[in-house]
Amino acid sequence: MLMANSRPARLHYMANGFRVLVPGDHVVCAGTGERIQIEALRYWSVARQEPYAGAEIAARVMHP
Repeated sequence: MLMANSRPARLHYMANGFRVLVPGDHVVCAGTGERIQIEALRYWSVARQEPYAGAEIAARVMHP
């Protein structure tokens, strides 16, 4: 559940994880615009430095 004072995080995406550059509780999916809680983030592109809400979205964005 998102709270009114939630802040987007800025992350640096790496092959096996990510590093928090600016603390926050969520990121925004590059494919859908939906908020992804940091704890639920499982898909991203290292090359594009973008987060995705799921595997299907990542595949669709990366291979249109």
